[in-house]
Amino acid sequence: MPALELTQETGKLVAWRKSEGEPVAKGEVLLEVETDKAVVEIEAAADGILAGVKAVAGDVVAVGKTIAWIISPGEALPKEDTSHDLDSVKPVPAARMQPSHSTPAASEPQSGSARISPKARRLAREHNVDIARVRGTGTDGEILASDILALAESSSKDEPAAAELKPLSAVARLMAERTTQSWTTVPHFFVVREIDAGALVEALEKSRASADKAAGVRVTHTDLLVALVARVLLRHPRMNSSWAGQGIRHHKDIHIALAMAVDDGVVTGVIQNADKLDLSKIAAQRKGLAERAKAGQLRPADIAGATFTISNLGMYQVDVFTAIIVPPQAAILAVGSIADRVVAVAGQFAIRPMMTLALSSDHRVIDGARAAQFLNDLAEAIHEPQKHVR
Repeated sequence: MPALELTQETGKLVAWRKSEGEPVAKGEVLLEVETDKAVVEIEAAADGILAGVKAVAGDVVAVGKTIAWIISPGEALPKEDTSHDLDSVKPVPAARMQPSHSTPAASEPQSGSARISPKARRLAREHNVDIARVRGTGTDGEILASDILALAESSSKDEPAAAELKPLSAVARLMAERTTQSWTTVPHFFVVREIDAGALVEALEKSRASADKAAGVRVTHTDLLVALVARVLLRHPRMNSSWAGQGIRHHKDIHIALAMAVDDGVVTGVIQNADKLDLSKIAAQRKGLAERAKAGQLRPADIAGATFTISNLGMYQVDVFTAIIVPPQAAILAVGSIADRVVAVAGQFAIRPMMTLALSSDHRVIDGARAAQFLNDLAEAIHEPQKHVR
């Protein structure tokens, strides 16, 4: 089972694209795996024959566990070393948590200090689970996230049901966990600015004709903002950095993540090296990401390496909002709708298309002056977009 994310402990096998005994070509899609973020297609790492399949669709398997082999024609299956092979990790049924004659009751505190994964410890706090009551199913009795969830679910069944509890999907659960973690551990501060978007609207109309003909994709305000933000980030490297525990990690490349709504939450698709792309290529990548996100088929490269995020709710007629930072990134830009407002222009009242930008920043990485300077330079770029994008 591959590890597709830094904090991933398990993966759910959604489907095999090949059957046991079938030939497999390197780079060919072999299986689909669901993580906490998305369903991802996994390619074969070598040519050969798919053999010794040990997991079926629906199995939740620990990262690093062998689920099959790719062997040469006529080659025997490798001899298994089960001492390092984790069992399939699934929610523990309530029956398995009852006391037996050979083991202490699960409800009694275990002696010693059991190993526990960071994710499991966080879930224990969120679900008010006493770690001493949990029997770990990982290697050497390590307590996994699934063990915490199983005990939390078992405990909830014993409580009077005041209302129906609807389980969260993988995407919604991850969104809840990550936003809670970010909001409670990252020192957020916010800088808000209202900007005249008249030049942005005009630039979009001019760009659509040439871009649509070149790529066959309708260019949007989001595409133009991605291009502008990426180019302004070149002048503000601290905004394109991450908090690394004991210091600040500066990223050489600029990878812009876009927050995209799906049926059961929000996912982010990443436009790699956005500062090096023209508007047509940005639009084409954004469209592809949105289509795969809605189909639940984002690929590993679609979700990896983001250094800055843009969340645009303008299409929902939202005037202004603030967004929660996606760690380890240091900032996220929230974009509101473009709407006509009465403003003062050269001492006279005028109706102009105005837009509000709200920048959320991690105060460990970015101070108020840096955030204000970035937003000021972005505002200038929006006032003259054709000087910065093509």
